Amino acid sequence: MKINYISYLILVFGLSLSQAFAFYPDNDSVTDFTTDSTKVFTADMVSADLDNNYILDMLDSLVAAKFFTNFEFTDDSSILNVHNFPADAVPVYNDSVLMERIESLNQQSIFELVFNKQVRTYINVYSVKRRELASKVLGLSEVYFPLFEEYLDKYNMPLELKYLAVVESALNPTANSRAGAKGLWQFMYRTGRVYGLKSNSLVDDRFDPYKATDAACRHLQDLYDIYGNWSLALAAYNSGAGNVNKAIRRAGGVKSYWAVWPYLPRETRGYVPAFIAVMYIMNYAAEHNIYPIQPEIFYAEIDTVIVNDVLSFDQISEMLNVPMNELKFLNPAYKTGIIPTTAENKYILRLQHQYIASFIDNEKALYAYKTEKGIEKEKLLAEIKKAKKRNIHIVRYGESLGLIAQKYRCSVRNLKSWNNLRGNTIYPGQKLVIFAPGYTGQKTASTKKSSPSTAKPTDISGRDKNYHIVRNGENLGLIAQKYKCNVADLKKWNNLKGNTIQPNQKLLVYVPAKEKSSQEIAYDNNLPGKYVYHTVKKGDTLWDIAKLYEGVTVDQIRKLNNIQNSKKLKPGQKLKVSTKG
Repeated sequence: MKINYISYLILVFGLSLSQAFAFYPDNDSVTDFTTDSTKVFTADMVSADLDNNYILDMLDSLVAAKFFTNFEFTDDSSILNVHNFPADAVPVYNDSVLMERIESLNQQSIFELVFNKQVRTYINVYSVKRRELASKVLGLSEVYFPLFEEYLDKYNMPLELKYLAVVESALNPTANSRAGAKGLWQFMYRTGRVYGLKSNSLVDDRFDPYKATDAACRHLQDLYDIYGNWSLALAAYNSGAGNVNKAIRRAGGVKSYWAVWPYLPRETRGYVPAFIAVMYIMNYAAEHNIYPIQPEIFYAEIDTVIVNDVLSFDQISEMLNVPMNELKFLNPAYKTGIIPTTAENKYILRLQHQYIASFIDNEKALYAYKTEKGIEKEKLLAEIKKAKKRNIHIVRYGESLGLIAQKYRCSVRNLKSWNNLRGNTIYPGQKLVIFAPGYTGQKTASTKKSSPSTAKPTDISGRDKNYHIVRNGENLGLIAQKYKCNVADLKKWNNLKGNTIQPNQKLLVYVPAKEKSSQEIAYDNNLPGKYVYHTVKKGDTLWDIAKLYEGVTVDQIRKLNNIQNSKKLKPGQKLKVSTKG
């Protein structure tokens, strides 16, 4: 299957779907492995010496999960406990046993399943360090694995890929990484868009188990088409195809995961070992005295209805007596609990079978139902209208996230979340997606287009003609303030049609005569010409000062005044400036 050319470019340049992860403890195992095939420990004998990482974060996100009937092992654990382990036993096996089991799995799989220190480390995570959470994962597999298998079969892909979602999200449908990856398959915003997953302030398809699974299958197939190797495809799923391509080149062009392993990003080196460990623990859970915790809902109990009008979770919960936790669990894509159906765009709702008939019988009344919170159709439509205000902002020179957030009446945190920004760095020409319900599109006082200025032109008689080099963050207003003129003067002096200026742009300015009053002409017999004293003002830098004097450089000022740290200039400080006159 050939991939879309645009998708290929995006993949090659390394779009990553998830926050990378790995850890490498100094000790080789939880305890020293003995010559016995098994050593059994009670739960209070197991230490917790592993560092936190992405996998642990995902597993720990299940601690507060509310879609389990209880936090104990299921009632039939006595049947599953074929090895008759004590209830609190934590079996730990030596390397030879683990290697033999993984080799058995390898013979039945098209993946390169090996056993090494990294794989053993992750087996330790699932079987010892987070064993109770591994039980929850086993329970959730009854909800999601049938869904994954349907889509993998649809695309004729290896069914073992279902285990990848355990590595990515621990099967938590609302998983949200620190890097901004979301959902069961941990899609980043841009990669999700490539595969048709839409996001706005009300709905995020990356949280939809069905849509995200379909997108993950297509993305993984595209990666496999590039490398012809599933392990490399998994590595590219984690770190991006660009990083994998670089690793292949450094390995001499060999397309084998374990050949390129030393050249992969550190975090990606643990990704495939974690995948192997998950496959192992899901097949040998009973051997580690781990059994599934029964979830409240199973895949076969879930059904779908089409929502024909705007609707909220509160309306559904109150009128049909559907537990709110259940609504959120089955429909995680609706971020605020609003299903924003319109005549042009219909959405679906997932419920247990037992509620489907009630929904159909009461559908019209449900849309008109007013909740105890006063939620009604008009208010929901207003929220949808606000959410549809999706803007694209093109970053201009001198703009920061703070200024942009102020313009759109949102927070910097919102901007970073909407655009998957890890830091505060943006660059001119960059496109930012804006979902800002509070933004009306009207220009504020600070951005409103000014009418023709009525300010009197600045009298330049007695002023010295000079040039100002625009710095990052400066605008005409700041420069006009610096030279005690108005913006209209600057535009006239430089034939500017608008207010846009760029860093390093050279602007003609006229320095006020009183600036000279702060300078004292003097002579120094040690210098070949004359020099002046420049009095430092608040905000001055050596660059600013040098540009005020023809032929003067920053280095000259620094040497002349024996300046070691140019960042420690103080207002009122006098600096010698050579004029070579």
